[in-house]
Amino acid sequence: MCRVSGLPSLRAVLLMVIAVLTVTAVAGGVALMLDDGTMWTSSETSARAPARERAPRAAAGLDRLAPATRPVREPVKEPVEEQTREFGKGGPGVTSTPPRVLAIAPGEVPRRTRLRLGALKHVQKVAVVDAGAVRMSGAGLNLLAVDPAAFRSWTPQPVADEPGVWSALSRGELVADANATRRLSLMLGAVYQVDGGPRLRLAASAPLGLTGVDGLVGAEVGRSLGFAPGVAVLLHGKPGTISEAAVRRVLGKGAQVVALDAAARSAPRQGQQQPQQQPQQQVNVGRPGSYLELYKASATRCPGLSWTVLAAIGQVESGHGRNNGPSSAGALGPMQFMPATWKHYGVDGDGDGKADIWSPYDAVPAAAGYLCANGAGKGGEKLRKAIWFYNHSWDYVNKVMGIAEAYARAYA
Repeated sequence: MCRVSGLPSLRAVLLMVIAVLTVTAVAGGVALMLDDGTMWTSSETSARAPARERAPRAAAGLDRLAPATRPVREPVKEPVEEQTREFGKGGPGVTSTPPRVLAIAPGEVPRRTRLRLGALKHVQKVAVVDAGAVRMSGAGLNLLAVDPAAFRSWTPQPVADEPGVWSALSRGELVADANATRRLSLMLGAVYQVDGGPRLRLAASAPLGLTGVDGLVGAEVGRSLGFAPGVAVLLHGKPGTISEAAVRRVLGKGAQVVALDAAARSAPRQGQQQPQQQPQQQVNVGRPGSYLELYKASATRCPGLSWTVLAAIGQVESGHGRNNGPSSAGALGPMQFMPATWKHYGVDGDGDGKADIWSPYDAVPAAAGYLCANGAGKGGEKLRKAIWFYNHSWDYVNKVMGIAEAYARAYA
């Protein structure tokens, strides 16, 4: 029998048929191989039909997985950092001269007093800026109002080198100290209402190294908030050499003086063991840059809730945004909310003016709020019950808890 050129062999045809049958037979649906070698299938096992769970070994990698702000059924465009102004490009030429002493004077510091401060022994540099206290979302914050270009060298080198910090201040946005961000559970990108004042977008979080200062705003924003002009004094010199008592004498009665380099003054003598140096805190600008950061930031909305539970739900529901639905039950977005539930619990997590069920920056904090409303922050059986409310299946609860434990091990 003559073999016709160009037609596939019988063996090839059989292999193709087997491949098709294999694909359609996996849980009765379509199977897709993910980039990490694990499998997701379209079959649904619970009331709201989350994407089938990947193996717990896939827990690593959240710090490299960037949230996308559009549903995956549309072309996904990764968020791009906003272009900074010319002065904010940073890097070479910006030398950090951190303050050794911070003082708050009882009134505006006149030029003559500034000259006297500059003449004090060991003082190499003096700066005076505006300062004030505000209440934001019910919490008190102490802020400095600064000229970004002039104040830049007064911050730690990693902060001085971060252009996003300085362009944010020039745009009239808030830069919070890293400790204040954690203490007050603030979220990057969110817009907060100042009591009796404007709304401020939290654009960056940075270790400012200024004891008692919760953040920075631009000088113009400070004026609009009615800050006291010229009352905050920063002095630079060799570590541990500037006398607080001398500064207090120059500024007069009522001045508050804080040594910012107290650790240097108590440094061990030769032969003594050096104290362990604390790691430099990270400078964070804009929205959380990875799902890991997003889960951690969102969990702070519910004291007692581990970020690993949010991450486990995100993995079960959508593979961290890989399959945003809609499911056959009508659930939508990376955390698979039903629209009716979203109407009640949806939040504008990133301060862009809308609560978007498709956006991870809104959906993940909304999930934290929903879990918290059902008692997740209390832990134990309350936590399990809260997860059950998220999806009415005890198998689902056990799966989420198992994956949460895997995340805890992976990121210990």
